[in-house]
This record gives sequence, C-alpha cells and structure tokens, in this order.
Amino acid sequence: MSHGFLLFVRVFFKETNSIATAIKHEINEQIRDKEVRLVAQDGTPLGIMGPKDALKRAIAEGLDLVKVSPTAKPPVCKIMDYGKFKFDQQKREKEQKKASHAVELKEIKMSPSIGQNDFDTKLRNGKKFISSGDRLKVTVRFRGREMTHLDIGRAHLLDFAEACSDIAVVDKAPNLEGKLMSIFLSPKPALKEQKPPKTQTAKEAAPAEEKQEAKPQEKTTETLPAEPKAETPAAE
Repeated sequence: MSHGFLLFVRVFFKETNSIATAIKHEINEQIRDKEVRLVAQDGTPLGIMGPKDALKRAIAEGLDLVKVSPTAKPPVCKIMDYGKFKFDQQKREKEQKKASHAVELKEIKMSPSIGQNDFDTKLRNGKKFISSGDRLKVTVRFRGREMTHLDIGRAHLLDFAEACSDIAVVDKAPNLEGKLMSIFLSPKPALKEQKPPKTQTAKEAAPAEEKQEAKPQEKTTETLPAEPKAETPAAE
C-alpha cells in the first residue's frame, strides 16, 4: 500500500470528521476543479477523475456530489444525500450545543459583619446564578476575633439558603474549613404547575341563572264584546 494512498485516507477521514463544523460546501455543478478524488457513499475510494464524470456517477445513483476536503490535492468529493446530511448535521449541532452547557460553580463571599443592604445585594446575585442553572457556594470568611462568633456566620448562611429555598436546595450544610465556612446550593428541579380546575365566572353564571328564573309567558287572547243584534220591526 503506497504512502500517497495512506496519506489520502488520513486526510479524508480527518475532513469527514470535521465536515459537521463546516458552514458551506460546494456541491454538484458548483465543483469546478480540474480533477477530484472521488469517494463512494460507503467510503470506498473510486479514483481520480474530472468533476463532470464524478457528478455523472452521483446522478446515476440519485445522489449529490459534495466536496468534503477542499484543501486536499486533488480535492476530495463524496457521493451522498446532501439533504439528509444537512439534516443530520443540524441535529448533531443541536445535541452538541445542548450537551455543551456545563454547570458552573459560582461563589459569593461575605463577612460575619455584613450589613443588610450588602446581604440583599449578594442574595439577588446568588438567585441570578441559581436561576441560570449554576450551583452556588456561599462563603463567610472569619478574621481575627471573628472566629469567636461562628454562630453569626452560620446564621447568615442559613438565612441565605432560606431566602433561596423557592429555587434551590441545600447540597451541603454549613461547614467550617480553616477560617472559611461555606454552604452549597443547587437549582431545584422545576415542578410542573398544576392548573386549577376551571371555575365558572359570575359573568358566565348570570345568563344561566336568568334562564332558570325566567318563566314562559302565558299567551293571552283579547276577546272583543259581541255587537248587539239589530232589531227587526214587528209586522202589523
């Protein structure tokens, strides 16, 4: 097996693996190189030929001719269903994008003597991190004599966790390591909202009540008084 063929195989598979990241490919009549190295749909090398002959082979199989390795000499073209390839490519990109979201560990630091305003600011930032899907580490750092007031730092951490209890759960309770006391929070799994049963509004109920209360009106006929009969003169 020649060195040139091994080099071709190495370049071909390298380009084929990276083909999903390419933005645009030359296909069919767009390929105007002097000659191309053709590869069958199953990966079998078909040799070097002109792009017109390569396109004829692709058309004969009802497929497309796609340039998969434009930097190779000569360029490598493959016979494939380009529409299916684009669909599979978009599907892979979506899956990779979905899997690429790694959960980060964010950290917020405070001191035992933190004021309420600063505490509220750090709490808002912490909720933003958790809402974005990241884990959160909240740390209280003790200095000097502050080590004698560990209960204050623990209270801050528990208050922080309580304020985030609607969107987060405690992964690890407050723990002291050296001069640092930390608590770990993770986003709470989203709960499906249960829709309350539909209740009839007062506006919708009003016509029904009126219909029930309404009684059919009795049809009345007006009788006119009978006209008096004309008197006939008596015969003499």
